[in-house]
Amino acid sequence: MLAPVLLSLSAAAAYAQNTLESVSATMQSESQVVRVDFARPLTEVPAGFLVQSPARIALDFPGTSSAVGRSAIDVNQGNLHSLNVVQAGERTRLVLNLRQATSYKAEMQGNSLLVMLDPAVGPAKVMPVSSAFAENRNRDVLPLREVDFRLGAEKTTGRVIVDLANSQVGVDIRQQGRNLVVDFAQSTLPEGLQRRLDVADYGTPVQLIATQQVGDRVRMTIEPKGDWEHSAYQRNNQFVVEVRPRTTDATKLTQGVGYTGEKLSLNFQSIDVRTLLQVIADFTNFNIVASDSVTGTITLRLQDVPWDQALDIILEAKNLGMRKNGSVLRIAPEDEINSKEKLKFESQAAIQNLEPMQTRSFQLNYAKAPMIAQSLTGGGSSSSGASGSTARILSARGSVIAEPRTNQLFVSDIPTRIAQVAELIQKLDVSMRQVLIEARIVEASDTFSRSLGVKLGGSTKGSNSSIGTQATTSSDGTTTFSGNSSSNFVNLPASSSSGSSVGTFAVSLYNSSMSKILNLEISALEDEGKGKVVASPRVVTADQTKALIEQGTELPYQTATSSGATSISFRKANLKLEVTPQITPEGNIILTLDVNKDSVGQSTSAGYAINTKHIQTEVLVENGGTVVIGGIFELTDNTDESRVPLLGELPMIGALFRSRTRTLNKTELLVFITPKMIAERTALR
Repeated sequence: MLAPVLLSLSAAAAYAQNTLESVSATMQSESQVVRVDFARPLTEVPAGFLVQSPARIALDFPGTSSAVGRSAIDVNQGNLHSLNVVQAGERTRLVLNLRQATSYKAEMQGNSLLVMLDPAVGPAKVMPVSSAFAENRNRDVLPLREVDFRLGAEKTTGRVIVDLANSQVGVDIRQQGRNLVVDFAQSTLPEGLQRRLDVADYGTPVQLIATQQVGDRVRMTIEPKGDWEHSAYQRNNQFVVEVRPRTTDATKLTQGVGYTGEKLSLNFQSIDVRTLLQVIADFTNFNIVASDSVTGTITLRLQDVPWDQALDIILEAKNLGMRKNGSVLRIAPEDEINSKEKLKFESQAAIQNLEPMQTRSFQLNYAKAPMIAQSLTGGGSSSSGASGSTARILSARGSVIAEPRTNQLFVSDIPTRIAQVAELIQKLDVSMRQVLIEARIVEASDTFSRSLGVKLGGSTKGSNSSIGTQATTSSDGTTTFSGNSSSNFVNLPASSSSGSSVGTFAVSLYNSSMSKILNLEISALEDEGKGKVVASPRVVTADQTKALIEQGTELPYQTATSSGATSISFRKANLKLEVTPQITPEGNIILTLDVNKDSVGQSTSAGYAINTKHIQTEVLVENGGTVVIGGIFELTDNTDESRVPLLGELPMIGALFRSRTRTLNKTELLVFITPKMIAERTALR
């Protein structure tokens, strides 16, 4: 990938450490040599990189200004087409524009740098954009020497350094998803370098570096995080990838949404607009055609902005418009472009009014002919003539006839509109996907009650008044006792809310003469019950089509009319599932649900009450998945106690003068929904 190339016509900074004085190119045997002269010797061979398409070699000189006086130098000699010397701040870049991609060697001689281009082999060819470095020239498979990670000068930049076997190793770097992938052709990976480097602790965007052998090449995967950008270059046998955080400088114009061009810098005072457009054309290799109406001058300073954003800024400043046709940009005043396009459209409309009509029939398989006819006419009738709707597909002269019996459409219109109608019908006349929706409504109940009570009474033999139990003597002298509930001085028995029988235990105490009787009766009950009701309605429907299934009972009740008479009406107590599915492009299902679970309640003077459970919602569920769309949990815990005042509060003995009942009821309602797309003609089972 080509790193951003900076184009600047401003003067060199006065505080630059070195100065690029001249650039020249000569032929030596079959090779070309580019000589770059500096005011002082370079400390090291500069970093550079090769680009396959367009074929370029770029060399960066940090801390250097340009004194060449011009940015473009025509060579047109051998494989070298031209040279560009561009400066941005304290950095100068030399770009060699080639006819065919090739490799190079660089060496220093005093105050000069010699760049020797290798002869181009074979006819010129277009290389993939992802191949950002020299084509592989290794004849043998050679091992990589070292893979290392270091911090850059900014401490937030990660530098991945690879020592190659030689300078002829072919390198392919590309961005794959969120990762960078680098392939080294005709190379092997020694066992000691087959490792994963975890460099997340260094605080750079680079998190992990994984290197592995893939066939006859070595593949390196660099995993960055956050918002980042990268650059890569090769210096002799060393290949370097730099990954840095993408920063925003408030003093610079930033890349806008949709701008993807290479970055450039422009600094002009009162430059002619036509000349400025020519500068952008030379930079972008686009063909620009400017109207004779494009005139005037402009003063601007743009630093590090994409070229397409810079062009938009220039056009907006001079009220110009642009139309693109392939690699040609046509630029003219906005009013002039709009006027020409208006004339073009008016002529097309006039041709449509004169163009002969055609009639074509369409046989529909799945869609209904009247509905498609309404779509073609913008929701109007299927008769001829304009309907005045903006959604109309047919022209003003077009008409459509829908035949419901054979489900056909007969369309009459100009040929271009007939083609549009055919394309629309092809997209609309498709089978709709179907969805099986199953609901499971579960009602669970758990009841528990416990009751403990007592009866206590007594009587005296021969007395007409009894305290609790009356003693009687038969003719044979046998004494019997009969209980009298009304004479019990403690009457607090256990009770059952469900109507279950209560267990009792009775004891009678009397003296040897049978004159005094004491009767004690203890009653106790423990009642437990569990219940579960499951309802499972299922329905199949087409995508985005409402479906309804219900089952239940209609209960009659009386209503009064306006005349004073009474009439019978009915109210439903039923189980109902109403659903509208929508299949998303990802394969999930959106459900619009309305679920009722009603039952007959207690009887009242006005009729039966209805116990209602109702859920209405919209959920997103994966195909075949199950979701709980709602639930109700109820817990009732009651404790009742009846006792004789004072006596019932006594310890130990107080149990004979009180009755206790505890009731614990739990009910729970859950509603499960499972949607599933079904294949065509699959039956509901």
